Amino acid sequence: MQIISDAKVHGGRQGVYTIESDACGCDMTFAVFVPPQAKEQLCPVLWYLSGLTCTHANVMDKGEYRRMAAEHGLIIVCPDTSPRGDHVPDDASWQLGKGAAFYLDATEEPWSANFRMESHIIDELSAVIAGHFPADMSRQGIFGHSMGGHGALTLALRHPDRFKSCSAFAPIVQPSTANWSVGALTAYLGPDQAAWRGHDATLLIADGARFPEFLVDQGKSDQYLETGLMPWLFEDACRKAGIPLTYRLHEGYDHSYNFISTFMDDHLAWHASRLAQA
Repeated sequence: MQIISDAKVHGGRQGVYTIESDACGCDMTFAVFVPPQAKEQLCPVLWYLSGLTCTHANVMDKGEYRRMAAEHGLIIVCPDTSPRGDHVPDDASWQLGKGAAFYLDATEEPWSANFRMESHIIDELSAVIAGHFPADMSRQGIFGHSMGGHGALTLALRHPDRFKSCSAFAPIVQPSTANWSVGALTAYLGPDQAAWRGHDATLLIADGARFPEFLVDQGKSDQYLETGLMPWLFEDACRKAGIPLTYRLHEGYDHSYNFISTFMDDHLAWHASRLAQA
């Protein structure tokens, strides 16, 4: 693990690191905030997954999470959104390729050699966090925004024994029908839509996946609400499955980090209360 940067903030440390990733076949960058409580005890881990076109840095620079994370004693891990490097395949569309890996393991060429973000997060990067940071890996939560909200919901549903809490900002809840994700699922997983079901939050629930509860915040003025996000589909899936969902629709808020930073404190407090009981 190589240290790219390290700084004191709110009594803790904000670092940026790289590792040689076997899962993704390239160097992968990630950010970790360690709260001041970690000097004396292991702390719960909260993963934040960013959206399309983002890197680890977007939430680190704009998300305003460190003050509340320091207050609650949360380690915040921010992976990149995709593999990077000259040899990594890419596409001219911002909805496919670098910055748009959708937090799954691709099965189709040329993507399958590098685009293995689920393995990177669940296996590889988790081992790095456990080995190099004062992390209580028995208490992990996950949240994210947009494509990262999709990732948080699907990874929680796919790994309910790993994660104890899950929330999302403006998630893509049904990527199998959303206008900005159908192309990516086709490229990464092939044209057989049966293979997509395991990476679609609403369909995972329909197929029997369960999680204790979810928190979802959505801006009512989000430009992607009607064709890309469609949160009512997730509401319906949770209702039919009997999964508790706190869904909040906020007047006037859009898809940007202005929205995310406004409600970041709420999400961190929500996760902290659940991870404290885990």
